[in-house]
Amino acid sequence: MGGQSDYLLKVSNVSVELANQTILDNVSFKLKRGTTLAIVGPNGAGKTTLFRVLLNLVPHTGKIVWSDHVKIGYVPQILSVKDIPISVKEFLSIRSSSNLESSLNSVGLDSRSIMNKSLSVLSGGQLRRVLIAWAIIDKPNVLLFDEPTSGVDVGGEEAIYQMLKRLTRENEIALLLITHDIHIIREYSDYMLVLNKCVTFFGESKEITNPDTQKLIFGEPVCLEREPDYG
Repeated sequence: MGGQSDYLLKVSNVSVELANQTILDNVSFKLKRGTTLAIVGPNGAGKTTLFRVLLNLVPHTGKIVWSDHVKIGYVPQILSVKDIPISVKEFLSIRSSSNLESSLNSVGLDSRSIMNKSLSVLSGGQLRRVLIAWAIIDKPNVLLFDEPTSGVDVGGEEAIYQMLKRLTRENEIALLLITHDIHIIREYSDYMLVLNKCVTFFGESKEITNPDTQKLIFGEPVCLEREPDYG
């Protein structure tokens, strides 16, 4: 076990009820500095709600403790820009007046060619990269990504995850990642937390290839009786 300083985030016994329905039930976990944690689970399991709780956007019980001086970047699953007449430069400038070029270049976009383009004309892959540039523009030390390659083709998806892996390692950023993709879990995350309203599994991501683990994850959910730990 590492010390208190090893963790950016500690979540203890967090529950959410909305309209008399339990959305999250007694969720506990920790996020180590510089690691990637995949949040996995079926539709309706509470994954996106958990992110909203971490951003303090949803009423909840339990305790969430971020380390001192934490700065969070967030990329939502869906952003509709079809009818928004705004350029990439204008969009990024809403968040920051500096680091525009460097943030675009760091996600593999040519800032000179894309800066003045409208968001509405970008491809799915370009838009996701612009959203990631938005999230990292003020140099966060933790990133929350809700299926960051939604709407991107397979080749572009792999490139984006490789880019995310590089960014997190180069900048010692911790990453919380919602995904359904077993390949992504195995190749691009260190740990996985399986949600089905409660925590049903926590362990190293390489365990995703174990048939017994897959049965535990994708079979009938059984809530863990103790707080998951890194060991």
